[in-house]
Amino acid sequence: MYKCRLVYDEWKCMKSKEQKGKFIKTEDFVGYIGDLRIHEVSEKQIWKYRDKDIVVCDNQYRWLSIMPKDDFYCITVMMNQLNEIQVCYIDMIESQGIDEDGIPYFIDLYLDLVVYPTGEVIVDDRDELEEAFNQKEISDEQYERAIKTAQKLQHDMLNDYCMFEKRILELRTLLDIKEYLF
Repeated sequence: MYKCRLVYDEWKCMKSKEQKGKFIKTEDFVGYIGDLRIHEVSEKQIWKYRDKDIVVCDNQYRWLSIMPKDDFYCITVMMNQLNEIQVCYIDMIESQGIDEDGIPYFIDLYLDLVVYPTGEVIVDDRDELEEAFNQKEISDEQYERAIKTAQKLQHDMLNDYCMFEKRILELRTLLDIKEYLF
């Protein structure tokens, strides 16, 4: 497991970016929502999906981070220059917290879901989860939590892509009307 700060420093292609975020508490959402504006990249990042290239990181892209408090996942919504969703990447997580400098983070639990605008959901890095489990890097409980969280997301929130996208856009508006944390 490794720590992932929600400023996405591991993406070395990002040359210039601006991160703002807020801890939000409403009737139907409690957690962190972050907005990463990617001003400039050294090289755009392209993922293959079927026979199509999907650009996930480029100049003037925007990534929205959604991390519900007391839950075991974090959504990264990758949007193009027109704020159109290109892909959503959902990390299953062990825990979450805030660093000394105020930046939220999560401890990655290997398993991920990749959600495309077609509504198709692909389970990603299951092999990494299995390897970590077999090498005793994670416990039975952590392994089961990752699997169950991914299954719950697929059966509930991701069951209807149009509703999922609507929910993301609703959560994004919460950032637009609140003051930023940093």
